[in-house]
Amino acid sequence: MLASLILAVRFLTILPVPGGEAKGRQALGRAGWWFPAIGLALGAVLVALDRALRIAFPPLLSAALVLSVWKVITGGVHLDGLADCLDGLAGRDRQHRLSIMRDSRIGVFGAVGLILYFLIALPALAEMPVAARARILLLAPATGRLAPLLVGPRFDAARPDGSGSAFLGAVSGWAGPLHLVAVLSLAGWLLGPWGCVSALAALFAVFLWSAFLAWRLGGLTGDGLGAGVELGELTMLLAGAALTFRGLM
Repeated sequence: MLASLILAVRFLTILPVPGGEAKGRQALGRAGWWFPAIGLALGAVLVALDRALRIAFPPLLSAALVLSVWKVITGGVHLDGLADCLDGLAGRDRQHRLSIMRDSRIGVFGAVGLILYFLIALPALAEMPVAARARILLLAPATGRLAPLLVGPRFDAARPDGSGSAFLGAVSGWAGPLHLVAVLSLAGWLLGPWGCVSALAALFAVFLWSAFLAWRLGGLTGDGLGAGVELGELTMLLAGAALTFRGLM
């Protein structure tokens, strides 16, 4: 279990944790059990950082710094997946789409998608009241990293030799439902019923995204799963902004 935890931390963050990680093609799928817990730990770091930065900077700037650190800590791995998917979806057929996604270069659609992502996420975070902002920051990374555990077992891999195939083939069908109960319980405790609604909305958005990708690509890829993490996090930010704006949270 410790080796799986080390692998999960190294995959999801840039933290230089010591020790030997789990090996093998399916090791990452088995390490998926740790994904939501690592997301929760990341959220706790972001909450502490946000509180510190708000002492020195105005809300918009502190939110920009928190968002920047958020993506730097994760190594941009999921943002890269989002950009690859957006570029690939412009392909003329399934094989062309997959070949575009394998290209490490970012194209126009990927670049525009990343710009729009930050243009939406930044004001959503900055405009939230302090208390709600801390709670959403704690929940969003955990919810995003729960998404692959829920959608993964329900879709086939787009290509048998990809990293997504290894993950999908090894992730436990029990990991998603068990962590879902934990995440919804935490959301309900922190934000009340609307917290549960927000988390479920984020996960449903990822499911729709995954179904769309599976239709266009013939299955899911590692990039698609990573993009789903970003979409889940963004939906949580949007839900928090909308609910606080309406006075519901």
